[in-house]
Amino acid sequence: MNTRRAFLAGLGALSAGVTLAVRAAAPSPASLRVNAKRLQQSLEDLSVFGRPAGGTFADGVSRIAYSEADVAGRKFVMDLMRKAGLDPKIDTAGNIRATRPGSRPSLKPIVFGSHIDSVPNGGNFDGDVGSMSAIEVIQTLGDAGVRTRHPLEVCIWSNEEGGTVGSHSAAGDLDPATLDREFNGIAMRPGLIRIGGDPTRLADARRRAQSLHCYLELHIEQGGTLAKASIPIGVVDGIVSIDQYAVEIRGFANHAGTTPMPERRNALLAAAKLIEAVQDEVTKIPGRQVGTVGQLTVFPNAPNVVPGLVKHTIEFRDLSEETLLRLGEAARQRAREIAAQTGTEITITSIEHLRPALAAPAIQKQIEAAATGLGLKTMHLPSGAGHDAQNIAQIAPMGMIFVPSIGGISHSPKELSSWEACANGANVLLQTILRIDAT
Repeated sequence: MNTRRAFLAGLGALSAGVTLAVRAAAPSPASLRVNAKRLQQSLEDLSVFGRPAGGTFADGVSRIAYSEADVAGRKFVMDLMRKAGLDPKIDTAGNIRATRPGSRPSLKPIVFGSHIDSVPNGGNFDGDVGSMSAIEVIQTLGDAGVRTRHPLEVCIWSNEEGGTVGSHSAAGDLDPATLDREFNGIAMRPGLIRIGGDPTRLADARRRAQSLHCYLELHIEQGGTLAKASIPIGVVDGIVSIDQYAVEIRGFANHAGTTPMPERRNALLAAAKLIEAVQDEVTKIPGRQVGTVGQLTVFPNAPNVVPGLVKHTIEFRDLSEETLLRLGEAARQRAREIAAQTGTEITITSIEHLRPALAAPAIQKQIEAAATGLGLKTMHLPSGAGHDAQNIAQIAPMGMIFVPSIGGISHSPKELSSWEACANGANVLLQTILRIDAT
């Protein structure tokens, strides 16, 4: 009897030891890391769709929204999602969405992702890094057998480059007239149908305000700030506000050979002075604000005629709407002075005001903590470019993670982020999700 008790006691101890060993072998969430080689491979595989004939990864991609390359790339992404254990669906705005259930279905989903469409002759990192990393996060969690409390939703937004169409639809503020135009020669309404959307039911793609726990987006910086500072992770403070103006300068067109200099009303001269004034006003105050005159048309645009009419744009960007208001007023005041000097009439008309999308401070703290836990330094900075995150910020708390762009080059085949940078960003995304889920 004693022998039997001893045997059973020993067996129980052995079983307990096995159980303890199994538990000890299970990775803790804080120790999880993405598979960097698998992430690299998925980015390289995606680059095939829209690559120039006979080209390589280094030759970039033209995966324009609604194009054949976009359709093929989206199919590849959906197959990748399925391999990660997801069941992707396409909503009426063409967004690819897939949810990994959480242990508490009543909790709101943590949503993360980006886009895979590109500009013509673009690079292989803009949007792609965030999209492929989102899928890699799901795959990593599945490999480790880790289940989150919150549902996790991966979203690949449609047509980001053509006006963030998919995320605008999700926020419920897409102007239906947007779909009546062409984007890079492709009619948008039939294009949306081609990728599985339904322009007659866009309202079905709308996400209710506060129906998401939060939204996260990993993206390349598309600028040179992080690379110059040798900082691996950027914590985005927000996506800048944008003020755009149309400028019309009326002078008097006259013969270039017979009109004396003092009598000229040269619209192009006035434009040159105003362009310089924009540069002066933006740079004379501290801050990250920027100003650009990027489009200019001269009439009659002849070498032997004093220009009588010039039309151009002015664009100001900054996180502070107050700063943009001051810059707009400063430009108008300088225009009045220049008009008096040159004998011209200058009209400045506001054509668009986009409000800033600020990151949620609580999410920023979790991004910083995740990066610190990975031994990665961080820097706070604004996003000067638009992203899907700025639309989703209207309906949910938002956070963005930046990784360095080598040389600050983007929207170009030369766009480049190191594979290490991509893996760093994916790991910060993973750990941020886990931290938010735990809290």
